[in-house]
Amino acid sequence: MIKPSSQKPHALLLMGATATGKTDLAVKIVERFPVDIISVDSALIYRGMDIGTAKPDPETLLRAPHQLINILDPAEKWSAWNFVQQAIQLIHQINAQQRIPLLVGGTMMYFHALEQGLNALPEADALTRKTLNDELHEQGLEALYQKLVDLDPEMAASLKVTDTQRILRALEVIRLSGQPMSVLLRQNKQRSDIVFSRMMLEVNDRTELHQRIAQRFHEMINQGFEQEVSDLYQRGDLNLEMPSMRCVGYRQMWEYFDGNYSQSTMVEKSIVATRQLAKRQLTWLRKYDQVKRLDFLQFSEDEAFKFVEQAIASYHVFDL
Repeated sequence: MIKPSSQKPHALLLMGATATGKTDLAVKIVERFPVDIISVDSALIYRGMDIGTAKPDPETLLRAPHQLINILDPAEKWSAWNFVQQAIQLIHQINAQQRIPLLVGGTMMYFHALEQGLNALPEADALTRKTLNDELHEQGLEALYQKLVDLDPEMAASLKVTDTQRILRALEVIRLSGQPMSVLLRQNKQRSDIVFSRMMLEVNDRTELHQRIAQRFHEMINQGFEQEVSDLYQRGDLNLEMPSMRCVGYRQMWEYFDGNYSQSTMVEKSIVATRQLAKRQLTWLRKYDQVKRLDFLQFSEDEAFKFVEQAIASYHVFDL
């Protein structure tokens, strides 16, 4: 039974490293509680990238629809800022329907941006970026880096002299805002008033996780991952500079099609890259407090359901 509520907007978070079973648990939660899933994954947003991203299959998506899946072509751009704007809007919409948003995924930067807010940096500007790319071609990266040293020495000191993307972005911010990027990053962040309850699938046995990662990638190969990337490769409008093609597995498969890797090397490098991704995710997750931690191998569903039930009850929106 639904209760009226004047509380702040609220949401549940289900976080975890890749291959820890987040989707399976989320689907079971949806089937038992009045929740709707919002994907927190920077790869699942792309259409036509299904196998290599371990995207839920159509039958699963019918049982448990996911917001922010299949919303972009791989040639389109997406950022943490885009995610935060969309996620906040969806959270408010779901709350207005007297339901609870369940944000599920492993893109830790998105979770962090949603909870901690984003700095007021200007959005990318195509004309400014074209001008900078022309300067890069004419003058070279070293000259642009020196410009950044003169204009924003603090930001320049934090970057590698070979980091083309971040050097160009820092110069772009200066030209669009008139202020050093380092100054803007220190300004107060715009934070939402959403109340979050956090649940995390924790990894206490990395050996088992590594085995799962390897097994899953071999299953992806058997499911047709090579053909999936081949279709993207042959389009002609995609390249390794695009965020979509930098996704783990896709980059390595692309290098294989470019002739830089043998098939066995591609498989090995993909598995290693996925393990490295999991390591970065786990590093992020260790920073969280006020979170319900569940061992991804040993937790019981009842334990997870009890936490969800208590979290929803704490919002004073439902009689469960």
